[in-house]
Amino acid sequence: MNKTALITGASAGMGARFAHLLAKEGYDLVLVARNEVRLTITAAELEKVFGIHCEILSADLSTDEGLLAVSNRAGNPDRPIEVLINNAGFGIGESFFKSQIQVEQQLLDVLVKAPMHLMHSVLPGMKTRNSGIIINVSSVAGWITGGSYSAAKSYLTVLSESMHTELRGTNVKVLALCPGFTHTEFHQRGKMRMDSLPNFMWLDADHVVAKGWSDAVAGKAISVPGWQYTILTWFARLAPRPLVRKIGMNVRVKQRHK
Repeated sequence: MNKTALITGASAGMGARFAHLLAKEGYDLVLVARNEVRLTITAAELEKVFGIHCEILSADLSTDEGLLAVSNRAGNPDRPIEVLINNAGFGIGESFFKSQIQVEQQLLDVLVKAPMHLMHSVLPGMKTRNSGIIINVSSVAGWITGGSYSAAKSYLTVLSESMHTELRGTNVKVLALCPGFTHTEFHQRGKMRMDSLPNFMWLDADHVVAKGWSDAVAGKAISVPGWQYTILTWFARLAPRPLVRKIGMNVRVKQRHK
């Protein structure tokens, strides 16, 4: 019987690429996203090509009902989850001063609350089996000052590092995948302006996913794909914070829609 991986935000972007990679690795899949039509199409394609089984779960992780449904599936001891990919994204194209507080709360629900709940659901079973992999898709933005998004990603990276350290010596692996700008639908959905970003700063989604998976399997705590973001991360960690704050906010301001 195949082991099972659960992927949030699985209908597009890096979530869809993780689904392809894990199906190729022989995992059955639980695909989670809001768009049931896209999930159904993705599931049918993966089952046909790789001969695995896909379960689709249409859920909005910014709602209590949606999160409860996914958490219950993730923590079901009769159908254990061997791999959890917390990938669901959320972006805001406005300043904190102009955004609606309900939207800010939704960002925290998707980027902070949901991954926390899902990790909490799967970890007891993984520890009992002494087997499992969790990849939290964070961001290099967690090391700069880019508003609520950076704050949320900082939380996810630190929580991942904490769990990785606590589980050291076991076969349960937790990794924070921290990419930079990646070719997906994310920025378009968040109505962000990306025309000023040079081409060399863009990453390929398949490369990001492959790097994250190989680093997770190798037992690393953090994965930063791309030489350009390896340099940026080094700078953000070691440079004086006033300089990091200034650069980080300049990048964020350029992304905001007019």
